[in-house]
Amino acid sequence: MGIFSRLKTLISSNVNDVISKAEKPEKMLNQLLIEMNEQLIESKKAVAMAIADEKKLEREVQNQAGLAQEWERKAMLAVNAGKDDLAKEALLRKQEYDNAHAEYQKQWVAQKTAVDKLKESLRELQNKIEEAQRKKNLLIARAKRAEAQQRIQNTISSVSGNRTAFDTFDRMAKKVDQMEAQAEAAQELEDFTSNSSLDKKFAELENSDSTADMMLLELKEKMKALPDKS
Repeated sequence: MGIFSRLKTLISSNVNDVISKAEKPEKMLNQLLIEMNEQLIESKKAVAMAIADEKKLEREVQNQAGLAQEWERKAMLAVNAGKDDLAKEALLRKQEYDNAHAEYQKQWVAQKTAVDKLKESLRELQNKIEEAQRKKNLLIARAKRAEAQQRIQNTISSVSGNRTAFDTFDRMAKKVDQMEAQAEAAQELEDFTSNSSLDKKFAELENSDSTADMMLLELKEKMKALPDKS
């Protein structure tokens, strides 16, 4: 039964442990299945040899039984011929083949029992390998999903833990706020300056017109006070 020990170890190994230790779970599982099938092939060869040995023993059992029967037939011939001494020798030879037949019979029964167990174990192992083959794609899909989730989590953790980057964003936000405030202040000042200049111009214009009017009125009053030369 030792021929199945390595294959049983491969099949019964913890798949989660394999995935956690493997650099590439897909590659590891494929290699595992390759090794399983290679060992299955070797196991089939060993079982085939055991079956061949069992068949050989079975033929030897039949052969020893046939030889025993043949010497019994010869003993009968000797008795019929009145040759008891020759009959005794034939019966002794028959006994030798009977003993050999009994020994081969025990070996054949033991070998057949072992072969039946080997066949059952081989069938069980083959079923497990077929089950592993069916599960392979599912395990690979799960492994890839876990890897993707891990990468996402690592990225989130990396960004969340990078306080320098967030501080830089905050600093830039404050700077932009300051720039916007300065731009608004400059625009407000420009508008104020423009409005003041315009008001001054109109005030000067108004002042200029009032002075001329007053001067004109004064001139007219002065002219009225002058003697009429007509």
